[in-house]
Amino acid sequence: MTAGAGTGAADSGPESRGGILPAQAIAALAQAGGIRTAHPFAADQIQPASIDLRLGDTAYRVRTSFLPGAGRTVQACVEHLSLHRIDLRPGAVLETGCVYIAELQERLSLPGDLAAAANPKSSTGRIDVFTRVITDRGEAFDQVEPGYDGPLYAEISPRTFPVLVRTGSRLSQIRFRRGAPRLSEAELGRLHARSALVDVGSPSFQGGVAVSVDLSGFDGLIGYRAKRHTGLVDVDAPGRHRAADFWEPLAADGSGSLILDPGQFYILASKESVQVPPDHAAEMVPFDPLVGEFRVHYAGFFDPGFGYAGAGGAGSRAVLEVRSRDVPFLLEDGQIVGRLVYERMLAEPETLYGAGAGSNYQAQGLKLSKHFFL
Repeated sequence: MTAGAGTGAADSGPESRGGILPAQAIAALAQAGGIRTAHPFAADQIQPASIDLRLGDTAYRVRTSFLPGAGRTVQACVEHLSLHRIDLRPGAVLETGCVYIAELQERLSLPGDLAAAANPKSSTGRIDVFTRVITDRGEAFDQVEPGYDGPLYAEISPRTFPVLVRTGSRLSQIRFRRGAPRLSEAELGRLHARSALVDVGSPSFQGGVAVSVDLSGFDGLIGYRAKRHTGLVDVDAPGRHRAADFWEPLAADGSGSLILDPGQFYILASKESVQVPPDHAAEMVPFDPLVGEFRVHYAGFFDPGFGYAGAGGAGSRAVLEVRSRDVPFLLEDGQIVGRLVYERMLAEPETLYGAGAGSNYQAQGLKLSKHFFL
């Protein structure tokens, strides 16, 4: 059985042009040995267009981030750069400002026509944990070459909150891609005419669908700024942390602007309501640094059905994880802060985002991660 088996795509349909594997094809890929793990998948581990990756039993504190490059394994690099080994089975605290390399339970044996790309999970990005997937002989973060056969590792670097993780914690997710399914500007325009991607009359499609920031206010708030020197965030404990212990609410003052302080982390929201049709997936791409000294959205995957009315969305705001770089930066209401690129699915997922378990952010506005209660 091939990776695309069970998708039902005709030869002249999306599969002939490439596409993102839906959940049922990811399951088929695993059954065929393309995804291997010593432990069975959790019931909600396969998402509509991705699969969550689980931490293994061991992590290493390392001196520096790295890429193996051609001819080297991750383990060989770790042996050279490791400061100490950490047993994740009983749980372990990962400190801010440190870099860790963790073994992942899933390993891949991909066919030659199938590549993969990883991203932090939404909840990971919203607690400012920077995580990237690395492969043996890898020359780029979060990218898995077609035909890769080997283990996966996660680089983990908490930026604001120390976090408690353990074997089985899920910080990253991975998508599988055949061909080059990204939509052109013209194709984006046609898709928007068929099923509005954002609730804007004439959106910009150059480099993806433009997304701007809303600083007018949501029930009197424009966002949240992370506090320093907080307690632990247990990544596997949704709804267990009091938001006031970790976040400072930012009140709407009528100015429609916000000065981003260097090194601070903010949760904001898009002005547009976003929709991802069932036969497409989307990703927030890094924004052009020439228009501002800030980074938006660590966790870039948007699943089929996000914001889709048929899956309980009726348009959902994109929550923006924002970090200023080296200088203060004035952000203004309606300023473009990111772009969403859309890609074809090989087939519609059997369950859309928001229509099943594990969809925490459907129909969202300004929302903190699932770990916090107000």
